[in-house]
Amino acid sequence: MGDQLSSDLASLRIARGEPPRSRGGSFARVAITLVLLAGAFGAAKVAYPSLEARVFKTEVSATQVTLVSPAQASIDLTSTGYVVPQITTKIGAKIVGRISKVHFKEGDKVKAGQVLFELDPTDQRSAVASAQARVAAAQARARASQASAVEGEIQLEREKKLAASGSIAAATVDDLAARVNSLHEAVKAAEAESTASNAEVLSLTVGLRNLTINSPMDGTAVTKPSEAGDVVGPTTPPLVELADFDSLVVESDVPEARLNLVKIGGPCEIILDAYPDHRYRGQVLEVSPRLNRAKATATVKVKFTDPTTNVLPEMAGRVSFLAKALDDQAMKEPPKIVVPAAAIAERAGGKVVFVIDNGKVRMQTVRLGAPFSGGFELADGPAAGTKLVKEPPAALTDGQAVMERNE
Repeated sequence: MGDQLSSDLASLRIARGEPPRSRGGSFARVAITLVLLAGAFGAAKVAYPSLEARVFKTEVSATQVTLVSPAQASIDLTSTGYVVPQITTKIGAKIVGRISKVHFKEGDKVKAGQVLFELDPTDQRSAVASAQARVAAAQARARASQASAVEGEIQLEREKKLAASGSIAAATVDDLAARVNSLHEAVKAAEAESTASNAEVLSLTVGLRNLTINSPMDGTAVTKPSEAGDVVGPTTPPLVELADFDSLVVESDVPEARLNLVKIGGPCEIILDAYPDHRYRGQVLEVSPRLNRAKATATVKVKFTDPTTNVLPEMAGRVSFLAKALDDQAMKEPPKIVVPAAAIAERAGGKVVFVIDNGKVRMQTVRLGAPFSGGFELADGPAAGTKLVKEPPAALTDGQAVMERNE
């Protein structure tokens, strides 16, 4: 153990005679380390935007692919709105009853006077029969009272003759006369009871007719009707709602400052979101007599002048108010699908757009046509109405999470 300790102490001895080691190796290592750190910092600086874009949501502005009418040159004003029927009715039951039959279904067209619902008539018919029995009983009592009154009058005449000859007392005649008057009053009471019972029969008969519910107008059932077995009455919700599709208009909110561009009877073009490739001609029907103060808008109603086949209430659409009406030749030109120039980016030598879908972007290649209305006609790409990133950042990549900027 002592030999080992001596050996260890000897190894710690300072070699004073040896020349000092060169410091060049240390400086080289430091220089290499600094170079590596600088390279790593530069790489991190270049990669950080991309890494940040992938980890955090990038805030972007949005625009969309639009349908532009060939009549763009004659459009004075464009606004959005919804299809609304001007003639509607909600059908209810006048009396309480249970539905026994339903003669139509949701979406069916019905005619005025057509039977829609039938309520169970059993209770009502029983009530009518009971009232009719009360009428018969009252009438029988009236006839019996009338017969008694006639008999009393005959007897009274006979008693008067006897009293005149002194055969009976005058008081007996007076008593009989009072009894005859009472019989006449009984006749009146029975007749009144008969009249009241007749009125009850008439009322119940009207109620019996009300068990059959007819359509008050031509229209289409726009809600699901109540079903057989449902108990309905004056206080229950409506059985069905009907709408007259011939009265469909587009109700559009127009800013107060631009109402001067709207003329009653002026020509319009209507494009519905459900049928973006189809154009309808329209005409300004009326402007609401009162403005919405909160929104500073007025509701303008535009009627269809073209057939409204397949047009349904609550469809969204865009109304263009035109300087001149569209002729048949102009209506044959299809609307143009236009992508805004600000949404177009270049990736790998091609033109692309970034579609916003559920908080992420999807890069899609597009094929552009001629310039048109602040963008380009879209020969191949996303459909009209598709939301796109406006002025996409250079670091934006496919699949990246984004957040729309409030503007």
